[in-house]
Amino acid sequence: MANITNEAMLNNTEYGNMFWLPWWQQFLFITAFIILILVAAVGNLVVIWIVLAHKRMRTVTNYFLVNLAVADALISILNTLFTSTFLMYQDWWYGNVWCKFTMFISICTVVASVLTLMAIAIDRYMAIIHPLRPRPTRRVVLAILCIWTVSIALALPNLMYGTLITYPNISQKTCGIVWSDGTPAESKIDFWYNVVIIIVSYVIPMAILILAYSRIGKELWGHRAIGENTQLQFDRIQSKRRVVKMMIFVVIVFGVCWLPYHLYFLLASSVPDITLANNVQQIYLVIYWIAMSNSMYNPIIYCWMNERFRSGFIEAFCFCPCRPCKRIKKKYVTCLNPVRSFAMSEKFRNGSMMQTMTDYIDDSGNAGTGLVRDKRHNSNDYDEC
Repeated sequence: MANITNEAMLNNTEYGNMFWLPWWQQFLFITAFIILILVAAVGNLVVIWIVLAHKRMRTVTNYFLVNLAVADALISILNTLFTSTFLMYQDWWYGNVWCKFTMFISICTVVASVLTLMAIAIDRYMAIIHPLRPRPTRRVVLAILCIWTVSIALALPNLMYGTLITYPNISQKTCGIVWSDGTPAESKIDFWYNVVIIIVSYVIPMAILILAYSRIGKELWGHRAIGENTQLQFDRIQSKRRVVKMMIFVVIVFGVCWLPYHLYFLLASSVPDITLANNVQQIYLVIYWIAMSNSMYNPIIYCWMNERFRSGFIEAFCFCPCRPCKRIKKKYVTCLNPVRSFAMSEKFRNGSMMQTMTDYIDDSGNAGTGLVRDKRHNSNDYDEC
């Protein structure tokens, strides 16, 4: 959790006036953060429900999306609400224990989110580039455990060194880290810790994600099928492309939302006087809102770009008893609860990929995989999310 103040500002007798926003700016920021928190919390909780409550949605990719939704819901509920009020009024009202916890949960959930995006990219890479290799569910559980272990380890210093900081001449308290070599304003440890966090949670993951999806895109869009292409093969490729498009869009949104936040940190570290500039509080609040808003965009992207998630949101929110709503709900319910019409087994070659599977066509018109199952491999993993 970043703090735009420094000791020079906090010791300034005019501190209280410097950071007292006009009422209309307070109203705009409060409204913006309330919308962010509500959309992020409700949207991500619905995503979790859609996957766990519908058997057809329990695929490897969707389990990772549940993990991503858990991280986004946690940061919106347990961090954004409290940090936003602190940044608006530059006074921490919630005590020392919650100061430690909210700083910990901030780093932990952000790292968990980006590592989950990396895991999804690797999973898509293996499913598309090496389709015959098994992807057992137990590996998903192990991957999620590793994600949270790494996230907790990187966030642990916030829990250990996070504390309330008080200053002379002013009554306000700030929530920050006091390292062994001093406060963030004078600590070299704090600088290098934040550099490590940026590298681990942004630079390296974005590089891996770009490389992985570039290779996946080349395989899906750059190769032409050998021989006659059946409708089943065409449906399978289209399904894979839809999933990859959605995940690429999620990654792009993540990169765009967090880029200003990291750039501000690098700029403020290089030019500390920037924190004394006019309107820096408003600028930082906007940057912080953009970064935190990433947690509310993913459910919107799923609903927009994936028919099954869209069906789940309709099922969750369509309580209206009117006839049009009933028609919409009836139309989409089969997407999550399909009726299998027939099964067929086929071997085919698509570009450089050889796949053997048993498919069914459900009454929503999408080709899916679900009749052949064993303990090692969930065949639904080939299907669209």
